[in-house]
Amino acid sequence: MVDPDSPQGRGDAAAVLPAVRPGAGGGLDRRRILGAAIEIIDTDGLRALTMRRVGSRLGVEAMAIYHYIPGREAMLDGIVEVVIDELYGDPDVYLAHPDWQEYLQRLAHGVRRIALAHPEVFPLIATRPPAAPWVRPPLRSLRWMESFLHTLIDCGFSDRAAVAAYQAFSSFLLGHLLLEVSAQGADIGPIPEADPGPVKPADLDEYPLLQRLSPQLAEDHSAEEFEESLETLLNRLETFGKD
Repeated sequence: MVDPDSPQGRGDAAAVLPAVRPGAGGGLDRRRILGAAIEIIDTDGLRALTMRRVGSRLGVEAMAIYHYIPGREAMLDGIVEVVIDELYGDPDVYLAHPDWQEYLQRLAHGVRRIALAHPEVFPLIATRPPAAPWVRPPLRSLRWMESFLHTLIDCGFSDRAAVAAYQAFSSFLLGHLLLEVSAQGADIGPIPEADPGPVKPADLDEYPLLQRLSPQLAEDHSAEEFEESLETLLNRLETFGKD
């Protein structure tokens, strides 16, 4: 039985990023360069990614890429941004919805479709430094965070409950999907990278809800989250013994 979230199950809707024909040449732009980089990672893994190899795939010298992307670290950040942006092209994912459970179900499956379409890229999504210390992978887009919190608050969640839901939801997705892509053979081991330098403060001018809730988002409740998740798991396992 074909997994409906897999590229095989999705068919042409598996990803919205256009393919780049190797050595195609032609005009360059940032998205086309990032598309070539993603295809290299999809095929050969993150360790195979170099500026020279991206240039070769596009039929240009590596130096031509630097006019659009200043270096490998900027390329890695761009890859994360572009892959997460595939959620916007997924017709089964809602940017907002009056039913919070359906919203979260569709969003979770959308992120899982990204992980299954790009299993070698997903560990990069999980580990790149975020735009702010309270942004959690894999749902690390400021626009998606704003949408997530707005949707839950509009559905009756308090500010604190919406923040807790974002944190719990992100932890679930990250843990489950990293295990899933690892089981498929994706490399989730550490890869030496150049020091990306200090993280620039996130520009929240377009995200008023994130501005308001950033102090709560920055609070560390890891211990409580762990205990609550463990308790939920134990309660579920208890039902197994009654079947």
